[in-house]
Amino acid sequence: GVRVSTTEKRRVSDVFNISQTNCKVRVFTFRIHEARLKAKAKRRLRKNSSRDSGRGDSLSDNGDVVRGTSATPTSPKSKLLDRKSRLGKGRGLPKKGGAGGKGVWGRSGEVYEPEEVDEKDPNYDEAQENCVYETVVPPLDERDFEKTVTPIVQEYFEHGDTNEVAELLAELNLGPMRGDVPSLAVSLALEAKASHRELTSRLLADLCGPVLSRNDMENSFDKLLRELPDLVLDTPGAPQLVGQFIARAVSDQILSKSYVEGYKGKVDCEYTRAALDRAAVLLKMNMGGLRIDNQWGTGGGQRPVIQLIKEMNLLLKEYILSGDSKEAERCLRDLEVPHFHHEFVYEAIVMVLESKGEKTFKMVMQLLKSLSVSSVITVDQMRRGYERVYMDIAEINIDVPRAYFILEQFVDKSLSMGIIDVKLRDVCPCRYVRTFFPQQGGAYLIL
Repeated sequence: GVRVSTTEKRRVSDVFNISQTNCKVRVFTFRIHEARLKAKAKRRLRKNSSRDSGRGDSLSDNGDVVRGTSATPTSPKSKLLDRKSRLGKGRGLPKKGGAGGKGVWGRSGEVYEPEEVDEKDPNYDEAQENCVYETVVPPLDERDFEKTVTPIVQEYFEHGDTNEVAELLAELNLGPMRGDVPSLAVSLALEAKASHRELTSRLLADLCGPVLSRNDMENSFDKLLRELPDLVLDTPGAPQLVGQFIARAVSDQILSKSYVEGYKGKVDCEYTRAALDRAAVLLKMNMGGLRIDNQWGTGGGQRPVIQLIKEMNLLLKEYILSGDSKEAERCLRDLEVPHFHHEFVYEAIVMVLESKGEKTFKMVMQLLKSLSVSSVITVDQMRRGYERVYMDIAEINIDVPRAYFILEQFVDKSLSMGIIDVKLRDVCPCRYVRTFFPQQGGAYLIL
């Protein structure tokens, strides 16, 4: 029964509206806060999805992170190189099972079967269905022939394996240049050593048949005889050497016996005539018992030691008679045994010990000095030669009573000429003990 004025009713209505509005604001604020928490949890989950994608993490309706089964992270550290899912779902496997991406040819272990030809393909050509593809090697021209074959021959001079040369030549398409192989090999051998010429003769004998025919050999030697005027400019002894090659080829049956006779009365060049005359003389000597297969000799490393010692003794005897040290140096180089030069030094010193006059003493000393200066005999080989004499001096003294005295003089002279050093002089054996007395002015007293 209490009357309420209109003003009071308005006040009560305003208070009720205000409280209702405040409640709505509070609910809205709470929902915004809840949405922020969920968004933050999702961002955290997405950030760790590349490392923990195998765990199977997910969000609940309340925004809580639900952890699944833990797994060892196997993805790369960088997000740019990560090929796994970013959604936090899946098994963490690479895309397309590892068969996709740049530079990938398919899944590992996948075997491709022969692709069947589609006859309905607009690019299908029936004429190409039964095609056979083969590798075609173009024939060599003259310039490419020299660039290709010259290294093969030069390498053969090092290893001496004719089978390897035959295999390399068989892989080349020589074409019309096939007959130039012997002439190129011989022209290279003319400027090489005697052992290389022997290797060249063996190479021609082994190539005749499997790689080259006898007709190719004859054409090649014909070319050599025509080119002799040019070869003489680089090798003055080319006519004699080519004649020896021809005689060796006839002896090895890669040239016919009538090859030299076929040129009689048909030669105008003096160099060609000299080569054919040399070949004819060697063939006649072969009929008399001379073995042409040994005309070039054998390389130093392939010779017997006894033969090398005989040749060194002969070299020393010829030097004592002629006195030409340059010729002795050339002959020692031609032996091609730098590892055996200590034997030459040994034989030279023994010859001095066994000689009676001073002529041999002086000439051998000059020869060793010349060979030492020109480095034909190295310091190591020279030292080994002297040391070998030191070791055998006791036995040498049995036949040569004055061997100790002569050796001491020879060693002192060698030191003064710079052939040996002081250390090698000090170890020289003496028949008597020498004692040094500094009180007597540095004199030696023989006891």
